[in-house]
Amino acid sequence: MFQIQTPQTLQLAYLPTPFNHQRHRDPAAFRLSSASSTTPTVPFSTTNKNSLIQSLCKKGQLKRAIHLLPHEQNPTQHTFELLIQSCAHHKSLSDAFTVHRNLIDNGFAEDPFLATKLINMYCELDSIQHARQVFDEITHRTVYVWNAILRALSLLGYGEEALSLYKRMNRIGMRSDRFTYTYALKACVVSESVPFSLWRGKEIHAHVLRHGYESHVHIMTTLVDMYAKFGCVKNANLVFSSMPVKNLVSWSAMIACFAKNGRPFEALELFREMMLDSGDMLPNSVTMVSVLQACAALSALEQGKLIHAYILRKGLDSILPVMSALITMYARCGELDLGENVFNQMDKKDIVSWNSLISSYGIHGLGTKALTVFQEMVQLGISPSPISFISVLGACSHSGLVDEGKILFDSMVKKHRIRPSTEHYACMVDLLGRANRLDEAAKLIADMRDEPGPEVWGALLGSCRIHCNVELAERASRQLFELEPMNAGNYVLLADIYAEAKMWDEVKRVKKLLEAKGLQKLSGCSWIEVKRKIYSLKSVDELNPQIEQLHALLVKLSKEMMEKGYVPETKVVLYDLDTDEKQRMLLGHSEKLAVAFGLINCSKGETIRITKNLRLCEDCHSFTKFISKFTNREILVRDINRFHNFRDGECSCRDYW
Repeated sequence: MFQIQTPQTLQLAYLPTPFNHQRHRDPAAFRLSSASSTTPTVPFSTTNKNSLIQSLCKKGQLKRAIHLLPHEQNPTQHTFELLIQSCAHHKSLSDAFTVHRNLIDNGFAEDPFLATKLINMYCELDSIQHARQVFDEITHRTVYVWNAILRALSLLGYGEEALSLYKRMNRIGMRSDRFTYTYALKACVVSESVPFSLWRGKEIHAHVLRHGYESHVHIMTTLVDMYAKFGCVKNANLVFSSMPVKNLVSWSAMIACFAKNGRPFEALELFREMMLDSGDMLPNSVTMVSVLQACAALSALEQGKLIHAYILRKGLDSILPVMSALITMYARCGELDLGENVFNQMDKKDIVSWNSLISSYGIHGLGTKALTVFQEMVQLGISPSPISFISVLGACSHSGLVDEGKILFDSMVKKHRIRPSTEHYACMVDLLGRANRLDEAAKLIADMRDEPGPEVWGALLGSCRIHCNVELAERASRQLFELEPMNAGNYVLLADIYAEAKMWDEVKRVKKLLEAKGLQKLSGCSWIEVKRKIYSLKSVDELNPQIEQLHALLVKLSKEMMEKGYVPETKVVLYDLDTDEKQRMLLGHSEKLAVAFGLINCSKGETIRITKNLRLCEDCHSFTKFISKFTNREILVRDINRFHNFRDGECSCRDYW
């Protein structure tokens, strides 16, 4: 924990000895050393030497400026400011030490302005320990010095220390300004102690309001970001709505909050509002990435194409994060070929671009292609990131490539020196579990060096749901109930497994647990884009004006398909009811309603594109296969796990999802 020390005389024992030998050289005889230098030996006045050092810094000639520094008897504050900025720009820690030593020797150790610059410099050089020492050893701390160390700690990920420092500021009566609040809120975002950090963020929010800073756009925007990070969408939206003035960053922050917290519909609505109400304010690349993420989440292909056209018009197609988001958007809208085209046309590609393509193949069940692209990336000398392995292992999982996945997992440490995280173990458990190698998956968990997190146990429970393994499901759920006591999805999954095993007393017991904790099962919701408008359909949706028409069509199609061999999968219903009642309940699933909505409202022959917020159930999967053949339609459904392309009675997943 960062502790503020009693101010002492600055003794930078860790700093390398500067070029003290140069102090013994005759300044009048000093010659600037350079391979091509022809600068004559001339005496310099103090003003001229300061000007020359400053000029060299501005020209990017840091080494020459530093060599000249010992010959300057009275360097000015501005000279040291430029030297400090130049060290940060050149990412040179050794030169930073030399400049810092000279600064002390010339009597600027207690200069608050230069102390702030030094802290910022060490932050840019990722040397938080030296930034701390500058702060600790300056006697007179104005608020700017406090803000500088708060900024450094927040930027370098020391959120809890920054919050501790902010608390000390308040305790000694140091008045915060708008920068203080901004950096303190950013510290909440990077802190690892989530519940504590959210509580502190709300406390800082109260301070902001109490001291009349609610009209400062930067503070309020940072508040939006902070609440978004913790998934508090309602709080973020209240802050955003209350802002008297909004700038592009504010709008972008709220759009990102919706897009990244499962509210893509609201993200697109807000983007539309921004374009209509914000006058000449034009979205930038950050805005575009969030909007593309929202389009991807909803499989809103036509909306995405409009955004792509806007990106080309505004010249944003050279920005790598935008292009990577485009690749993902097209893939998640079922147009993998268009995503490939975007990737192939990129002049430059970074690791995020490659990861986007690998992940795109993965969600479409093209594991072999994902492996090929991964290997091509490595052969080109691009080092895979931890996310690269999550993407390619996920691709192997969706395609049943167990042996290939195990080889990749081993190569993480042995070849690429990447220590597997809990997300990587979760991918491996999912890979093994889907292939019904549940004992092997359980052993992998037992052999983990770190404590398995909810992602790992959740992957095991999901696999037990696929293969109806009650014993392992109970073991996994016991862990999950302890780690995530308020996650209703875990209880529902266990109830699903009990229902399939016809253990109805256990189903009732789990439902009582849900009720006792005040938890509710997440309602199924599906989205469909028709004529550039996005419609949401819920399992219970009496407000939809076409609901009766949709139900009538589904009943008609169900009867006709049952005559052709369709058998409803009533085991997915978690109630001990008669067969007819279970079949009636199945017809109310949101993805079936979306299919019916598409059949009624889409043009003849047009592909129907649907997004589901949960895993596609077995009955909806079987039903949609029949529908695709029965109506001669291509139907694309993306659930929470992967993509399903239904055509002529078959699915691209080959019933492996």
